[in-house]
Amino acid sequence: MVWTFLFGLWGLSRQDSMWRDEAATWQVAQRSTAEMWRVPANVDVVHGLYYLLMHVLFTCFGPGLTTLRLPSVPATAVAAACVAVMGRRLAGKWAGLAGGMTFGLLPAVQFHLQEGRSYALVAAGAAISTLFLVTVLQRQARSRHWAAYGTTVLLTGLLHWFSLMILAAHLATLLWTRAGRGVLARWAVAAGCATAGVLPLAVFSRGQSAQAAWIPPLTWHMLIGPAVLLAIGGVCALPARPRAGRLSAAAVGLPLLAVPQLGLIALSLIQPVFLDRYVLYSMLGLALLIGTAVGAAVQAAEPRFPTASRWILPVTLAVAVPALLPQSLAKRSPASRVDGVLAVASDIRHLKRPGDAVLFVPADRRDTKSVTPDAFAGLRDIALAESPEKSGTLKGVETEPDRIRAALLAERRVLLVTDASPVARLVTAPRDRAKTAVLHRYFTPVADKRTRGRRVMVYARRSMPRAAGGGSAVPEGHAGDGAEE
Repeated sequence: MVWTFLFGLWGLSRQDSMWRDEAATWQVAQRSTAEMWRVPANVDVVHGLYYLLMHVLFTCFGPGLTTLRLPSVPATAVAAACVAVMGRRLAGKWAGLAGGMTFGLLPAVQFHLQEGRSYALVAAGAAISTLFLVTVLQRQARSRHWAAYGTTVLLTGLLHWFSLMILAAHLATLLWTRAGRGVLARWAVAAGCATAGVLPLAVFSRGQSAQAAWIPPLTWHMLIGPAVLLAIGGVCALPARPRAGRLSAAAVGLPLLAVPQLGLIALSLIQPVFLDRYVLYSMLGLALLIGTAVGAAVQAAEPRFPTASRWILPVTLAVAVPALLPQSLAKRSPASRVDGVLAVASDIRHLKRPGDAVLFVPADRRDTKSVTPDAFAGLRDIALAESPEKSGTLKGVETEPDRIRAALLAERRVLLVTDASPVARLVTAPRDRAKTAVLHRYFTPVADKRTRGRRVMVYARRSMPRAAGGGSAVPEGHAGDGAEE
């Protein structure tokens, strides 16, 4: 736990950068309670509980990158500790220690170890609930154990309802170990109550599924990652000699790794939702299985080489940490994220002039203004009809395309904030088409700054419209109007 916590503190500020997902947390958490209550009805209801938690933390400790990201660090440390306890109970102390220390080293975990989003907290909740399951299977369970299990699953599901797939993993463990009817009945009650509590959130969030429209459809090459993880987990489970009817690290770890991954793939066949962060908690199973393999190696060497066997884990870590160092450094670099919301603020300050207007394509890129409002002081947001705070959204409500066109034609200089390639996508929304069409026909680009996935262009009004057949001055591949989680 200490190892993972210290590992998480390293490079926590990420060179004072923030990307679009974290900007959403930053915006909503700083709003008043009344403004926050309007958000779930329009956007991000799946993150409502997390936003409320961050609002409390921002109120108590003030907004800042440390406050934004710090909750993920102890959450990941708790998850690592749960892996260590489960490994120790199921496969011995060396397996527990190796599994717990492995968890924070996994590249996917390192990405979210310092993230201002809910996924590390979801992983912690999944780890705690799995530890409760191991406890009830190893000992004579009481009602309070099942109540704690159900409550943990419920709270984790309210943080992100995709975490309910862990119930299928737990059921696989129960069937693998041939749990008795009494245990299965109590588990069914606890799981059913938790699911019933999360179900309204899941149903309501379906109405906001357009937020995930940017996720690409599932392709074969996207399955390579899960296949590699499952192969590693399967190989690591072999030394434990898993057998049906016996509670083992493999009986817990393999379902925990495989079921969420396969479940997400199945859901993606219905609607594209394949993002590894949605099942980050499946890495708990991988860490447990890797720890089991290391523990098995120690146990195999101990009878003949008692002293040398104790060095297997330290040597393994001594090899793994330097080998993963490039990944560790990359995850703590601003370049590890698709963009930098704060990065273009200095460009805005440098390029703006008194009386300038500003446009955002797509409207989601208004997050730069929401996070750094001082940089936009003096600029008129001519497309905005209602602010994000008043509208209960992340990007605000923009006026009609005709009004945007008329407002643009009255300007002499306009700053356009958009996405830079390769993260930019084609313009599809009517409002964004109106913006780019007017800029193309009546304005000339006079400045162009690109920083960390964001782009700021300055357009000056031409005295005459462009002749037919002229070249395009619009930046290629503007992003669409769909919001990202």
